[in-house]
Amino acid sequence: MAIASINPANGETVKTYREMTPQEAAAAVDEAHETWKSWRATSFAERARLMKKTSAILRGRKNELAKLMATEMGKPVKQGVAEAEKCALACDYYADNAEAILAPQAIATEATRSYVAFEPLGVVLAVMPWNFPLWQVYRFAAPALMAGNVGVLKHASNVPGAALAIESMFLEAGFPKGAFRTLLIGSAGVQGVIEHRHVRAVTLTGSTPAGRSVASQAGQVLKKSVLELGGSDPYVVLEDADLELAAQTCVNSRLINAGQSCIAAKRFVVVAPVLGEFTDRFVALMRAKKVGDPFDDATEVGPLARHDLRAGLHKQVLASIERGARVLLGAQLPPGPGAFYPPTVLAGVKPGNPAFDEELFGPVAALIEAKDEADAVRLANATTFGLGAAVFTRDLQRGERVARLFESGAAFVNSLVASDPRLPFGGIKESGYGRELGSFGIKEFVNVKSVYVKALPPAPAFGTE
Repeated sequence: MAIASINPANGETVKTYREMTPQEAAAAVDEAHETWKSWRATSFAERARLMKKTSAILRGRKNELAKLMATEMGKPVKQGVAEAEKCALACDYYADNAEAILAPQAIATEATRSYVAFEPLGVVLAVMPWNFPLWQVYRFAAPALMAGNVGVLKHASNVPGAALAIESMFLEAGFPKGAFRTLLIGSAGVQGVIEHRHVRAVTLTGSTPAGRSVASQAGQVLKKSVLELGGSDPYVVLEDADLELAAQTCVNSRLINAGQSCIAAKRFVVVAPVLGEFTDRFVALMRAKKVGDPFDDATEVGPLARHDLRAGLHKQVLASIERGARVLLGAQLPPGPGAFYPPTVLAGVKPGNPAFDEELFGPVAALIEAKDEADAVRLANATTFGLGAAVFTRDLQRGERVARLFESGAAFVNSLVASDPRLPFGGIKESGYGRELGSFGIKEFVNVKSVYVKALPPAPAFGTE
């Protein structure tokens, strides 16, 4: 079978790739395992040297990589350049900090010496999505490799070029051949890789249904999994917010990557006293965003990644309208080729409406009225998801208090929710479990080993009674 790369801006097939057979995928895992036997023994200094070279390669190839992402999944080139630079930042962070994070931790006991050691597990399978085809992979690979693991990647089938480019950059940096392998396989081949005897753990970023499937398969063979799944992030705007800052931040968060981000703002919960003014500002800013060719530097919103994704999003929008949402902007399929969808604003959204209850993976915003702060928090938490959340207020103590009330893996005050190599990233509820990034992320795929050393009593002198 073939895996095709299709340009979502015009529907043209860019390139086709031969899918690996199950035997070829298994051989790649075997190779990774053999590499791990020696890689685990390399020094942190050597790992860091290679990771720093990877960072330099990413920065040197950022324009080329941005064009590849624009071609395969429609990301505007400027955003693609920023994504490549962020990957380089993650490589630098773990090159600089992995040794200290994973240093043995002494624990006082009755032993002569006791401590906790952090040792690599082995081959980790990463099942990754197309929306951030570089970042999603590097935020797994940089800490995993620095911890002494090796990785095999099953990337989304619409970004095979990006998947192969990542493997080539690790090789160019000097990593041994089996340290990071790309598996060109479809979704049907994932279970076989999870069940491979040399795969020790699996990490997935994707939809909640995909997470359930992978977690179930990993559980059947007692292998650890980390899941970063969907989100319906609420952004709460209180009556004392800086409305211009709030509106600009909310729009930017909703439209980054054409709204195709798990942690993009999706539900905007605004208290009644400022709903009218916020709505006016928000709609005006959404209307001003330029939709178009991802290769055009002026473009702010590119196409969705696939036509079927656009069709599914529009179906959700129409269902939301049928259930009472009012259209303030957009909601019309544009003519012409390409999987473009206009920035769309739905007002009067309430629980029970698809725009409230489901994840809308595209440039569609849901405006929700709250009576007051307590009602806003209630509405923010009235979701099965729990990835990120934000609140806007001039009172920082109030903002921090509200942030702590959100049922989410991250909470931001007066800022859009974003991942950062220095901070743990992940969700709760149907947004998944486990953490990536920061010191917590690198420890997800290590053996936390207790080491207990007790000295023997002095031996009696020879010849004594």
